[in-house]
Amino acid sequence: MKTTAPVPQEKTMIKTDSTRGRIGLMVAHCAGMLDTVALPVWVGTLVAAYHFDPQQAGLLVTLFLGGVVVASVLLAPRFNRLSGRAVSTLGFLACALGFGAASLTTDFVMLALVHALCGAATGAALSVTHGTIALSARPHRLFAIVNTALGIAAVFYLGITPQIVAKAGGPALFLVFGAVMALAALVSLFAFPSAETAPAAAAVAGAPTMQAPARFGRAVWFGIAGIALVTVTQAMVFSFVERVGNARGFGAEAVAGVLIALGFVNLLPAPLAALLERRLPARLVLVSAPVVQAALAVTVMNTTAFFAYGAAASVIVAVAIFSHTFAFGLLARLEPTGRALSATPAMLMTGAAIGPVLGGTLIKFFGYDSLGIAAIVLCCGAVLCYSRLPRQSAAAPRPTPAPAQA
Repeated sequence: MKTTAPVPQEKTMIKTDSTRGRIGLMVAHCAGMLDTVALPVWVGTLVAAYHFDPQQAGLLVTLFLGGVVVASVLLAPRFNRLSGRAVSTLGFLACALGFGAASLTTDFVMLALVHALCGAATGAALSVTHGTIALSARPHRLFAIVNTALGIAAVFYLGITPQIVAKAGGPALFLVFGAVMALAALVSLFAFPSAETAPAAAAVAGAPTMQAPARFGRAVWFGIAGIALVTVTQAMVFSFVERVGNARGFGAEAVAGVLIALGFVNLLPAPLAALLERRLPARLVLVSAPVVQAALAVTVMNTTAFFAYGAAASVIVAVAIFSHTFAFGLLARLEPTGRALSATPAMLMTGAAIGPVLGGTLIKFFGYDSLGIAAIVLCCGAVLCYSRLPRQSAAAPRPTPAPAQA
């Protein structure tokens, strides 16, 4: 006698390893991480079009990023009990409406409030996105895929958005943001995948299926701190790449060319990290990357030669993307429930939230050169944190389960 399996329910479930599921995660990741791509244009528009000083412009972006952090911290412990599709769809929809409202005002207080609320909505959506990626069969590889998509999106964003803002004015920036978030909400509704349960993910990884400890291990916390310090440096420097280029007299067109080149360069680190997953120890990559990042930051903020400025500025984000892919894969192995990596937005945006206002304040009182010194200090802290991670090889990814249909 034949038994009937719950096939209809299984067929309607979207898997992380299906084409449809990957598209859903790629769009959600690109929309949720838009701020990391948009920082130079965002800060530059607030200064040039809205006439805020660097400290005020940095504060507005910091409020958005702070909202991301708060939402991610509150949501991450509850990640395994939430519907990723519902949270992602509603979060991006709320953010789209908020940015639409931001395009209608020039008042600093109102813009501050909208930035904070949009950040919280984005943080919720991005948290479930990263938690879902963490519970996939190959988190390192899937995170590389979504970061490659972000690199492609960055090329179009950095190539098109400055021209739109130049022709239509500052409010056009927020309309572009709102359109991106609305698209992400629509795609999430129809393509956001279901996460594997924590025990299932542990079984796929070959880890014990016993219930995971309620608290993260010390190594996980050091990894989280290292990621935050790296992103402070990146956000602090990247937020003012456009401004320092103009201040050095390189010209608006030349600086715009550097930003476009940066977008193309950012296409490379994620797929390269995927190819080298089995060949490079994650800990070695993580300890080395902040040293390179600090050297690039000093060059960008101190050189008066356009070639050196352009070369360093075009690769500084790529270094962070490459190293973070390895960090994501390593933390997914160290903490198999997905809760730690559901807090990835908090890790990234804690640093990114501090970066713009810290950079703006340092520039206001000490000039652009001071950002290079600050970068050295922060990167030394990141090296110290990453050096406390276990010497675990990056050559042991999770086995891939049988392919699922969308």
